[in-house]
Amino acid sequence: MSCLSVISRNFSTSSVARAAIKNVTVVGGGLMGSGIAQVSAQSGHNVTIVELNQEVLDKTHKSIQQSLQRVAKKVYKEKPQEGENFVSETLSRISTSTNLTDVVQSSDLVLEAIVENLAIKHKLFKSIDDIAPAKTIFASNTSSLSIGEIASVCKRKDKFAGLHFFNPVPVMKLLEVVKTPETSDETYEKLMAWAKAIGKTAITCKDTPGFVVNRLLVPLMAEAIRMLERGDASPKDIDIAMKLGAGHPMGPIELADYVGHDTTNSILNGWHDKFPENPLFNPLSSLQKLVDEKKLGVKTGEGFYSYKK
Repeated sequence: MSCLSVISRNFSTSSVARAAIKNVTVVGGGLMGSGIAQVSAQSGHNVTIVELNQEVLDKTHKSIQQSLQRVAKKVYKEKPQEGENFVSETLSRISTSTNLTDVVQSSDLVLEAIVENLAIKHKLFKSIDDIAPAKTIFASNTSSLSIGEIASVCKRKDKFAGLHFFNPVPVMKLLEVVKTPETSDETYEKLMAWAKAIGKTAITCKDTPGFVVNRLLVPLMAEAIRMLERGDASPKDIDIAMKLGAGHPMGPIELADYVGHDTTNSILNGWHDKFPENPLFNPLSSLQKLVDEKKLGVKTGEGFYSYKK
């Protein structure tokens, strides 16, 4: 199924799902936060994006507008006026704010997409736990931290879950819904319905390191890097092997460069600190060396491969 048909389906979604979660607050206006806000607004939800300053919010709003215009150009190629209406109607459902405490008082769902730092996430949720209505669900888009640990500072542990989206959010169809032992069935059902309403295919996972996708991908990238360290094969041959032999769209070394070595290194180190007995999580000296040299992959122009023109 094409991403365009998925996007098209988002325009008419279940009113029941929208009734349960109608007002969505997205904390963080970066790549992930803006994408989450876009798909929520596209599917008829009211969205407020919260950031620390207005300058970031203005950039986020412009980024969403440009993304919507690209969608409209493809979906409404033969009907440009309908495309313009789609863009304006979607944007009308998106507001921005620098005042989180005001916004959460009318939120059905507060979803954070901020820096991968447990202390900062704790500070965020602790600041709004007593302010948000009892019905409000809290969720984190973390890709590597424990949902239970993030939720530990809140009283509403039954209304806390993980919602792990994938980049780019408007295109990638998967959403991992992460349950902790304390997440209530009611909260889980509401989030699964909301996932369907915004056009995602939701899977369920326990609160385990990396959930499903990253729990498989990070060790794969790490083992590919260990092959390089041992001199078993070249980066190019490892990537070709997994693309042609396993049908992967991208080889593990290419993927590591794409993800960013600072991100992968941070995840591995965090998992190793928490689970030192698991050899799959052992730190990688060559990865740390790349990070120290600021060779983080595609975003810096060099990693295991060079992207400099």
